[in-house]
Amino acid sequence: MDRNQLDGLLALKLVAEKRNFTAAAKELGVSPPAISKMIKQLEQRLGTTLLTRTARSTSPTEAGEAFLSQAAPALEHILTAMKEVGSLGGKPTGKLRLNVPTMIYPNYLKKIIASFTKKYPDVSVEVCLENAATDIFARGFDAGIRVSDILAKDLVAIKLFGPIRFVVVGSPKYLDKMGRPKHPKELLSHNCIRVGVGERIYGNWEFESRGKALRVEVKGSLIMNDSILALDAAIDGTGLLYITEDAVSDKLNSGKLEVVLNQFAPTSSGYYLYFPQRSQVHPKLRVFIEHLKSFPIE
Repeated sequence: MDRNQLDGLLALKLVAEKRNFTAAAKELGVSPPAISKMIKQLEQRLGTTLLTRTARSTSPTEAGEAFLSQAAPALEHILTAMKEVGSLGGKPTGKLRLNVPTMIYPNYLKKIIASFTKKYPDVSVEVCLENAATDIFARGFDAGIRVSDILAKDLVAIKLFGPIRFVVVGSPKYLDKMGRPKHPKELLSHNCIRVGVGERIYGNWEFESRGKALRVEVKGSLIMNDSILALDAAIDGTGLLYITEDAVSDKLNSGKLEVVLNQFAPTSSGYYLYFPQRSQVHPKLRVFIEHLKSFPIE
């Protein structure tokens, strides 16, 4: 396909959507006569009329509707790419949608986002707190944060911090009453606080024993979809909780919680910001990545 054909296709799509040559011309950055010429050339190549033009309105013909029904999805991708590339040198604006684990926000991301929105006031940041591993890009998110172990290979991943350890913690009150487990299998006789909702409840706690992975499907009387509230429940003595060590370091130092099964604690390389390769062209995401890299980790 040569450039003239592509221009004609884009011109046809825009005129059909906007029902107006002037509006379509403005979208493509050309004059209305130029739009008209593009479409006429396309009609000549196809040997059929694609638009019905009157003094009051413009609309696709039956042939035009049939053609656009098949070509529109591909054309939409082309227009989106043109807008994104065209905005690379512009000022970052719009909404940046992030999907992150609950405990990441207060312990790591809160200060970063506060400084980012101050530096880039034209970018609003929407933060969705969620622990489950789902296809966040199908739901319209620009980027997410997860541990390295669950990231797909076709994504771009930038390390934020790590390595991190996953530990089982409980309050001294609970452990004094129920005992301190010596092996992960002993968790089956403990009240374990699970995090999640519906089919996404995380009840398979992972451990390492002599270099081999070990999983225990725990049970308990409390399931919560909020890690922070689950942590509060563990501090109150409700049961044991599986969580990253960095998220509870202050509670461990203060004596509100203590680690059990420490010798079985597994390690991950760390937390990563991840996004599709194509998303790097978005100015709002590009400057957020730059800001993350320049922000000191405490």
